Amino acid sequence: MAGIKTQYISIMILAILLCFALSAAGSANLAANRLIPGEKLTYELRWENIPAGVLQLEIRPITTIKGTRMYHFVMTAKSNAAVDFFVKIRDRIDAYADTRMTHSIYYQKGQSGERKRDEVIEFDWDKNKARYTDTGRTYAPIELIAGSFDPLSAFYFTRMMISEENPTVERPVTDGKRNFMGNASMVRRETITLNNGKTYDTFCLKPDMGLFGGVFKESKNAQLFVWVTADEKRIPVQIKSKVKVGYFIGELVSVEGV
Repeated sequence: MAGIKTQYISIMILAILLCFALSAAGSANLAANRLIPGEKLTYELRWENIPAGVLQLEIRPITTIKGTRMYHFVMTAKSNAAVDFFVKIRDRIDAYADTRMTHSIYYQKGQSGERKRDEVIEFDWDKNKARYTDTGRTYAPIELIAGSFDPLSAFYFTRMMISEENPTVERPVTDGKRNFMGNASMVRRETITLNNGKTYDTFCLKPDMGLFGGVFKESKNAQLFVWVTADEKRIPVQIKSKVKVGYFIGELVSVEGV
């Protein structure tokens, strides 16, 4: 069970933060125009065929901080009572990016379940630096690559930009401790039917697995895929991973504000 415990935490959080983005400024404006404040997506999480919890993605109303208008993205993850018996998960991520979707401004991840953590990335674009803090411990700042996103903001950008005309996208991403060039590719267009019987026309996306450590690195043939609707809304409807001890699925069960 210890292996499944570690596996579940890694996949549930990383599965949402897996896609990265295109670098052209014109494309950035297109992505921004497609994002809809008020959107709230709810997913049922399953380990194999066992219900495991709920994950939500939200675009909060546009906010202004120190004169800068910005998007506010929120991701929350909560394990159910059965999984709580083995590992209690109560995670929340808040990410802020400028309304043109050209770079990140602030990122915070809180864990209040079995693990207690408070991670913050502060983006100082005047000095071109990012400073990472974890539960009160501050690390030395790192240099930023122009146009860098935090993982959650990058997910929203890529979700909007990938298409049949743009099948492979990439973008600099930082977790506050290191920089890397994230990339994802569209492997096919596919009609899928979810567990609730709903059918969607989708683009199937696959990230570069070389960016992920933990359970993905340990599994020789690890796979991770995300399906987004092929319409202009690009709603993520399914997430699926396969590693050495089984598979994990997240499926859309509710859409609000779209």
